[in-house]
Amino acid sequence: MPQISHATLATTQISVINESTVLSDTDITTAVVALQQQVTNDFRPVWGTDAELKMVSQGASAPTGTWWLAILDDSDQAGTLGYHDLTPDGLPMGKVFAASDLKAGTSWTVTASHELLEMLVDPNINLTAFVQNANTTGTLYAYEVCDACEDDSFGYPINNVLVSDFVYPAWFESFRTKGSTQFDRMNQIQNALQLLTGGYIGVFNVTDGSGWQQTAEKNLSNLRHRGQVGSRRERRSILRDQWLTSLPQRKITNNAQHYRQHLQTILRRKEAA
Repeated sequence: MPQISHATLATTQISVINESTVLSDTDITTAVVALQQQVTNDFRPVWGTDAELKMVSQGASAPTGTWWLAILDDSDQAGTLGYHDLTPDGLPMGKVFAASDLKAGTSWTVTASHELLEMLVDPNINLTAFVQNANTTGTLYAYEVCDACEDDSFGYPINNVLVSDFVYPAWFESFRTKGSTQFDRMNQIQNALQLLTGGYIGVFNVTDGSGWQQTAEKNLSNLRHRGQVGSRRERRSILRDQWLTSLPQRKITNNAQHYRQHLQTILRRKEAA
């Protein structure tokens, strides 16, 4: 598919911020190029939303007024972004826990693609599709566009960078029948609301009062599936007025440096033991 000119990009600006100790700026810059192509060439024609991604190097400040996609080590990166839900400007934020992915043996670039696309479709983490079972019963399905097909094995490469598969709007339309339309980018899903191996989706039964639950293709044991603090899955279950605004970028950078120093101290102690 031919490249789409940046002149036609939407006004949404997203800063991809490197606050990870396990990835270099070069690693993330390479991924950002692939993510930009996925959003503009693959995602926008289907979902009608676009963005311009800008890499923010370690120690640099993100421009005011931008959405954030923060690359962190894990949700225990206390004092940086792991426990925050919005940018300092109160704008949408997505988080990628790169070290957690490495521990789980999964691809951080697939996770980055996953978080980016879901943030673009549902930045406020409050959209749902309602399937009514009877006059007084029904189920809300979280409007998450990568969960059903999130496993690395269903992703696809862009310039040797693996990105996430994603569902089409038809996936949420329960009246759709097998073979009637395309349900995901890689055409691996055959029915509406179908979960691929390793996939899941958040559901909310409107009558039983149990809140948000995960329904999965099979039992999920991967670290990425546990709803880490700060993840979209965890935030969906928190009342919007209880979300936390992030620290200013300079404070985040300082805290990240302290975090890295703490990690080095732990490593030196282990080596000396």
